Amino acid sequence: MDLQKHTDPRATDLRASDAERDRVADLLREALAEGRLTADEHAERVEGVLNAKTVGELEVFLRDLPAGHRQGAAPTHTPAPHRPTAGAIPMDPDDNVVAVFSAAVRRGRWRAGRRIHAYAIFGSVEIDLSEALFDHQQVVIKAFSVFGSVEVRVPENVSLRGMGGGVFGSFEVDTRDADDAEAPVIYVDGWAVLGSVEARPRRGKVVADILDRVRRKLDGGLRRHPDR
Repeated sequence: MDLQKHTDPRATDLRASDAERDRVADLLREALAEGRLTADEHAERVEGVLNAKTVGELEVFLRDLPAGHRQGAAPTHTPAPHRPTAGAIPMDPDDNVVAVFSAAVRRGRWRAGRRIHAYAIFGSVEIDLSEALFDHQQVVIKAFSVFGSVEVRVPENVSLRGMGGGVFGSFEVDTRDADDAEAPVIYVDGWAVLGSVEARPRRGKVVADILDRVRRKLDGGLRRHPDR
């Protein structure tokens, strides 16, 4: 296709997520149904969307369509900071997950504190935040793996940052930015010594906007105490 790539430099550097590719593909499908694209043009653009690496590349496929002028191909808000805000995270953990020659798991509908410590010593720890309740925007997971493994799973629509390292081990964090600037930010820190620490999103799992949740709590309180 001969569309020129005049992308926003802020967007060009951001890696595209699967959710963003799916959204652009849906908009292209609508354009096909409206007769704005031929079947061949639609197929060509969808193939390009699937191969796109950055949000700037995704923008190209909507540039000559109303959807591109209405909302753009992808958000360009400021990415989440690489480290937590000073004073936002306590020094003491809200939760300790320990596995010594054993396995420990946190998953399901549980409330995530601001600081979680995970210790895997000749064992395995799984921390699954894909269905967790977030009362705070910033969460730090301090992971220590010695001849063991720590596996962290997060919802698709949060920001994820890695701050740790490995010593004869593997420390891998799938860095990503949420579309919503108010979405939770998960920081995974620590060390993997002859072990592994891994953090990545769980496909298909999303967390509701944190401000909407706070607003619902306030509304519920007012309904229970109408005289206040």
